[in-house]
Amino acid sequence: MHVMNGIESRHDGMVAPKRKRFVKKEKTIDIDGMYEEISKGSRLYLSKAITLLESRAVQDQKAGQELLRKLLPKAGNSIRIGVTGVPGAGKSTFIESFGLQLAEAGHKVSVLAIDPSSTVTGGSILGDKTRMEALAKHPNAFIRPSPSSGTLGGVHKKTRETMLLCEAAGYDIILIETVGVGQSETVVRGMVDFFMLLVLTGAGDELQGMKKGIMELADCMIVHKADGDNLKLAKKTVREYRQLLHFLQPATPGWTTTALPVSSLERTGFETVWETITEFRKQMEASGVWHERRQSQTKDWFHSMIRDRLIDSFFSQQGKKELVVELEKQLLTGEMTVAGAVDSILPME
Repeated sequence: MHVMNGIESRHDGMVAPKRKRFVKKEKTIDIDGMYEEISKGSRLYLSKAITLLESRAVQDQKAGQELLRKLLPKAGNSIRIGVTGVPGAGKSTFIESFGLQLAEAGHKVSVLAIDPSSTVTGGSILGDKTRMEALAKHPNAFIRPSPSSGTLGGVHKKTRETMLLCEAAGYDIILIETVGVGQSETVVRGMVDFFMLLVLTGAGDELQGMKKGIMELADCMIVHKADGDNLKLAKKTVREYRQLLHFLQPATPGWTTTALPVSSLERTGFETVWETITEFRKQMEASGVWHERRQSQTKDWFHSMIRDRLIDSFFSQQGKKELVVELEKQLLTGEMTVAGAVDSILPME
């Protein structure tokens, strides 16, 4: 067989058909179709949209941002609730039971999680859906783990964007769980309207190991596992926290933080928790604090993303990582001051 003028000829004189070249097509993303499906509350397309935003592919990121921009007018109508707690307080159990009660009452509940430990280990917390199996199966609920890599700021960005998509899909209650402890409390406080801290009975002992700063972030303290033989001690703990909270700076101007007993096992206390959240929203909207906080959070998010982008841009430049390593050595041997090292990288004009 030989080829003349692009046509393959066989030795028997017959002309063989020209072989087709297979060109890899770029995948097309139907933004309008996804917009319509998410607007109708499709959990499948909501998951696909979140995956787009979490993708590292440039094409996906652009499509995700275009979709988010289009859906933005539909977002912002939920109440955003942060949930944190001391180890062993039973955050997942509380969120599942509370979420189920709200979902059964007709609310659409979305549960998102921030896990700062995953940014260190690269691990995933896909276990959320198994930990909250009953809630995950409810038609009015949607559960999404945090991304499994990136900086805590990156997780923050993805969670914020996921939250907006959930709101556009009609979810009126967003529960954001801090899986780890430490810096994540401050990050979540900066994303939500109402912040809850779960504690166990025995306030006197627990206060020894609890930072005052975390307590000052809370709009409500939940004394969890207030059931059975523990009920009497739980009520005593609630009284102790209420006395203590009078001496702390309130997390939200014009609001008095309180402590409430709750049992996820017996599903008691949830009505009072929801009444407290509803009253909080009513008061804060009337005073203007609700709107001011959301605007402030958006500006903080914007500034945080600028800082993250500048850091990424700096380290992506050729030779910068090596230069930083060399300057670190000089700092540790006392050959250079920290300010001098920074000036050698980013000279002041």
